[in-house]
Amino acid sequence: MASLNCPPSNHVSVLDGQGWVGLVDHLGDEIVIVNAARVSFGKIKQRMDASDVQLLHYLLENKHTSPMEHLVFTFSVHCPLFVRSQWHRHRTWSYNEISRRYTEIDLEFYLPVRLRRQADNNRQASVDDPAFDGTEIVAAMRGHHERSLELYNELLARGVCREQARGVLPQNMMTTFWATVDLNNLLHFLELRDSEHAQWEIRQYAVAIKKLVKPLIPNVAAYFAARGQDWG
Repeated sequence: MASLNCPPSNHVSVLDGQGWVGLVDHLGDEIVIVNAARVSFGKIKQRMDASDVQLLHYLLENKHTSPMEHLVFTFSVHCPLFVRSQWHRHRTWSYNEISRRYTEIDLEFYLPVRLRRQADNNRQASVDDPAFDGTEIVAAMRGHHERSLELYNELLARGVCREQARGVLPQNMMTTFWATVDLNNLLHFLELRDSEHAQWEIRQYAVAIKKLVKPLIPNVAAYFAARGQDWG
């Protein structure tokens, strides 16, 4: 049995190789979208042609979202807990996550390669300042992770249950979860999370998802790329 912390074969590494997102499975492709739109006329096609692409663009342009909901993706995500918390704000997704009530194996922590400075005019934003030297602070964070793990293991050794012992582990602990979403809600997620207003860490996951799904929805990707969005 493979470990959940091993990425799927089709994945993209993020956070300087410390995290990843993988495409586990998908249901449908772009022809499903246009066929769903044509159900009203009792018609169905097997392959996309120029008229289908035109229809697809019309649906996107006019925000006819229900046909997009018939195309579904399942991802496996390995990320810090704080990224997980932001992701789970998107309640239109379905989630299942590794539980530290059941296992204490494969514990690891996200350690930023570089630190950002707090923005002066936005309490929830950060600034990438080359003059901000965080070398010593990163070393202190590494020490904190090690001490937290030592305490956690000591609690377990002394008989404390996992569901309570996990409380000493920091927000930088990595977790792994599966996430399933339809295309309509995925596009909404990407709009919000691949944005200059999103936190840098979760934005890396949004960019990676675009790379994973672009081969499956090339005309959707081309539509948004033509309107200035970066789809690689």
